Amino acid sequence: MSSALTVLKEQINNFYLVRRLSVYEMKSANSNNYLGILWEIINPMIQIAIYWFVFGFIILNRGENFLPWLMAGIVVWFFVNPSITQTSKSVYSRLNMVSKMSFPMSVIPSYVIFAKLYQHLMLLGVIIILLGFTGYLPTVYIIQLPYYVAATVALLFSFGLISSTLSTIIRDVHNIIVSLMKVLFYLTPILWVLDAKEHPIIVNIMKLNPLYYIVDGYRASLLGESWYLIAHWEYTLYFWAVVIILFLIGSSLHVRFRDRFVDFK
Repeated sequence: MSSALTVLKEQINNFYLVRRLSVYEMKSANSNNYLGILWEIINPMIQIAIYWFVFGFIILNRGENFLPWLMAGIVVWFFVNPSITQTSKSVYSRLNMVSKMSFPMSVIPSYVIFAKLYQHLMLLGVIIILLGFTGYLPTVYIIQLPYYVAATVALLFSFGLISSTLSTIIRDVHNIIVSLMKVLFYLTPILWVLDAKEHPIIVNIMKLNPLYYIVDGYRASLLGESWYLIAHWEYTLYFWAVVIILFLIGSSLHVRFRDRFVDFK
């Protein structure tokens, strides 16, 4: 518990630093491109078009109705996937910088996630506009969207503390995470949906994945379906229990090993 409080205090006390570093991280990632930050919109749009064609018309044959459903869910993945893969290597790839500067190492996963958050918010704005053109104008349910964005950040940071620590100690962990993310994409209800009445056991197993909660919450917010966090309050409690457990484990590992991170260069 003391490790968790330490990490929380470091995030609060260094929030201004996290914000500055995240902006620099976002700009530097696109500094060599003529279109710059626009690629963070163009790339996802190309992928959405491909998935829409392949899964909407060829495999699932769901046609035009599949597009808004796909956009409302996959927008989460374009935030989660790069955040998880890049936070896992965020510490060991910056050990030279950290050894020359004096700031808590726990802010490194934070500013990497925040850099991706800015890009996510831009893409989310585009998705909301496109959903309007497909007939899904914003409803009152969209006010729960900031909650799901915050919940996603909390999940990413909690897991990022674990992955960045383990990847610094054992480099192979990062490669394992990158590979598992490809599997996780198809285990998360982004391209498919199962009827809970027809497949209750499978759906309950799939719901152990906390991203299931996030994706469903985004869809409920963007497509105006329901007050998801209230209607599924048991699942909400489960999600936050997972986040808290991951955070306690991650902060404990991070605080325990961070003084020796430089030894793993």
